[in-house]
Amino acid sequence: MKVLLISPGKDAHYAKRLGLAFKLPPLGLATVAGLTKPGIDIHFLDEHIEEINYDEKADIVGISIITTVAPRAYRIADEFMKRGVKVVLGGVHPSVVPEEASLHADSVVIGEAEGSWERLIEDYEKTGKIAKFYSNEKRPDITKLVEPRRDLYKKGAYITNNTFQITRGCPFACSFCSVSNFFGRTYRSRPVDQVIKAIRDSKAKFCGFVDDNIVGNKEYSKRFFEELIPLKVKWVGQASTTIANDENLLRLAKKSGCMGLFIGFESVSELSIQEMTKSHNIKMNFEEVVKKLHDNGIIVLGAFVFGLDNDTKDIFPRTLDFVMKAKLDLVQFTPLTPLPGTATHKKLTEEGRIIDENWKHYDIQRVVFKPKNMTAEELQAGCDKIWRDFYSGSNIVKRLLHPNFDFFTNIAYFVPLLIMNKGFAHALGFNTKMKETVAQEDAAIARGGQ
Repeated sequence: MKVLLISPGKDAHYAKRLGLAFKLPPLGLATVAGLTKPGIDIHFLDEHIEEINYDEKADIVGISIITTVAPRAYRIADEFMKRGVKVVLGGVHPSVVPEEASLHADSVVIGEAEGSWERLIEDYEKTGKIAKFYSNEKRPDITKLVEPRRDLYKKGAYITNNTFQITRGCPFACSFCSVSNFFGRTYRSRPVDQVIKAIRDSKAKFCGFVDDNIVGNKEYSKRFFEELIPLKVKWVGQASTTIANDENLLRLAKKSGCMGLFIGFESVSELSIQEMTKSHNIKMNFEEVVKKLHDNGIIVLGAFVFGLDNDTKDIFPRTLDFVMKAKLDLVQFTPLTPLPGTATHKKLTEEGRIIDENWKHYDIQRVVFKPKNMTAEELQAGCDKIWRDFYSGSNIVKRLLHPNFDFFTNIAYFVPLLIMNKGFAHALGFNTKMKETVAQEDAAIARGGQ
């Protein structure tokens, strides 16, 4: 029996378009491979790295989908189904729109794969058939989480093969986020010794933690950081602003090897933060958060969202003023994106404000809804301009030279992030060309191309 696992790109030539990029391996699919019992031939294909060969023989094709790649994933699924291959779709997007996904598959795995995937494989081996839907009655026990099959990653294709997930879930209910729906409203944590063993066995010198908030359970995080210190690894991850409230936690993070953190500030508008129900950011002094992280030698990649109902056009200069004053190292600026299954999508749908239903455009770069206090065009233009302004050549140099930036230690992290970050493309003037290319490919797809 042969299983082919696919991580789809946005189109058939996405790997070529990406070129130099900060590419991370699809940990979820590698975990699915780890769940597959010995004796089954597992192949792995990441369309961000290589193109698909539809003539490759397989009994089951499993495709993991986030919203923006859903149209491409459905076309891939349809092609394999034409060839008589059993197709299984899973991931966040099929989990929130299972009926839609089922139009392009023999089976849809709803929610986390542990348990469901094993039952699916067992059904196929016994009968040659699989059910339309698989799901779990309760959330998997991640204290028994299998190790991902990192050996399946294409050699040299990623910035690092060593990505780890140590917790799942988030108790917060941010209106635009789909994490809590998929992984639950509580933190579930792997045993610290289990994670430390996995990192030690990997012989990693640099690794990335893909948790949505690596400091969500502070006492757990402190134990983990303490145990991580002797391994002498460098790492990056994602944290909430609340890390700055605990000096001991912050100190341990740095001592354990933390080089940089992705942090969702989301808005400089208190009203907008309240609107998105991001409770832990309310009344938070963002400038002080950045300062504390910098004082500990940690690079900050801050995320901001524009287009909330309380946002007016002055949100763009206000945000730029803040990120420059706070000396943020890197920033991600995005228009509000109403991902399916979120409170934001429900609200905007009920109000008739969704203006673009092509899932491909739900890439946190393009405006797909009608804002309240500006036009969609003004929101798009504001997002594009603030990218260009922040990532201008002179501002990049300023950030590289500011006193808190440990150049020799962190340049190996900073430069790849610039390459990854869409702001780099904006700064170099590639954005218009990129949009034209995407528009041409959309037109070709509409005419029936891949």
